[in-house]
Amino acid sequence: MKKMNYIPSIDKNFTPLILKLEEFKEKVSASDKTNELIICLERNQGYNYFYKINIFKDGTGHDEENYEIVERIVKALLWVVGGYKIYVCGSNYIYSRLHSAYSANGERKFDFEFMAGVYEKKFEVVKVNKKDLPLPKEEKVDIKPNLNGCRIGFDAGGSDRKVSAVVDGKVLYSEETVWYPKVNSNPNYQYAGILDSMKKAASYMPRVDAIGVSSAGIYVDNRIMVASLFLKVSKDDFDKYVKNMYIDIAKNEFNNVPIVVANDGDVTALAGAMELDEGEVLGIAMGTSEAAGYVDKERHLKGWLNELAFVPVDFNKDAMVDEWSGDAGCGVKYFSQDGVIKLAEMSGYKFEDGLAPAQKLKVIQKLNEEGNELANEIFENIGIYLGYSLAFYAHFYDIKNVLLLGRVVSGKGGDTILEFSKKVLHEEFPNLKDINIMMPDEKSRRVGQSVAAASLPKID
Repeated sequence: MKKMNYIPSIDKNFTPLILKLEEFKEKVSASDKTNELIICLERNQGYNYFYKINIFKDGTGHDEENYEIVERIVKALLWVVGGYKIYVCGSNYIYSRLHSAYSANGERKFDFEFMAGVYEKKFEVVKVNKKDLPLPKEEKVDIKPNLNGCRIGFDAGGSDRKVSAVVDGKVLYSEETVWYPKVNSNPNYQYAGILDSMKKAASYMPRVDAIGVSSAGIYVDNRIMVASLFLKVSKDDFDKYVKNMYIDIAKNEFNNVPIVVANDGDVTALAGAMELDEGEVLGIAMGTSEAAGYVDKERHLKGWLNELAFVPVDFNKDAMVDEWSGDAGCGVKYFSQDGVIKLAEMSGYKFEDGLAPAQKLKVIQKLNEEGNELANEIFENIGIYLGYSLAFYAHFYDIKNVLLLGRVVSGKGGDTILEFSKKVLHEEFPNLKDINIMMPDEKSRRVGQSVAAASLPKID
């Protein structure tokens, strides 16, 4: 692996996946015993994504080396693009290992079950010859922001909820409210919190014409399919009370006005495109988790999952494991409040007993504002993480602009993250020096998504 010029001072064992991938490609290119591996991911309505990479031929002593890299790529693709069917062409060994790992009893059982649930299809890994690969089919979702009329924009985060009242593009009111949806099993708690925020926003407008919602999770036709905000809610209650919660609120509380519910990552990207007035925007929101979204050159969404929280960025086998997915080195432990807490505790900092994760983040941010060296070091480390990880994300996205939002980049720490991520990305990867990393102003950092969410519905 090429020399790292920026090593996190606290997490010294951080091993950027992008550097391992580049090292692997160099080794393969120097060998005469290689062949092309093609991975195709298929998702709803036959939309697919192709990934090609040269690997060592099976049986040449590099089988495990091939698999270690390819499995991380496949894992990344699943959560960037999404899919329930993986076609493997070019290696029997890779096929066999992936087929075993992504199964009901394999090490990627979580991904296997999650994707099957999202797409309501059996998840499978299949081996094919090149001639039997499906034809490419790309999805492009045209989404144009609307700001006419009286709109409620709501952003449901895991540690706070944000709401805005927007009238003909002007923000009349915005507010953040701390809440704890992920630890409440009674969906009435979430319903009451959402309704309280929306009614406050409504009180600042003469009427409500539409509601736009940005929320962590996966949504189909404004229905909640998967969402960590309802982590403790039983399956029966989820199906009965949660799936149609936003639709029910619009119908029963606001005279059935138009409502659009979108993944918070997609709304992050939309906020970026609106801010910059151009495409090729990767929006990343660092809060309770790591949310992301992408707008392409023509300002289309691509129908991808963009769940970067589950995308691996660290090749270190001893990296912290995400409790939900059971995998190590994934974005959620680097670009969220969990990442801040992890680094604080790695450095020996002791939090008071009983603090919620959002409160722990505030403790570190307060220390940082007061000039505490350790707190500043934590945000420097996150900036280093981000610089290397953006180079890996650029492996899948055509990026011109990166817009950072969310509670973690609020305040002084956000400026430090921005500074160090730029240094790492532009100095370590000269070919990516034209990527612009930016943050909106402080107010927009915290409530920008709720305002962008307000623009989602179309009012005739």
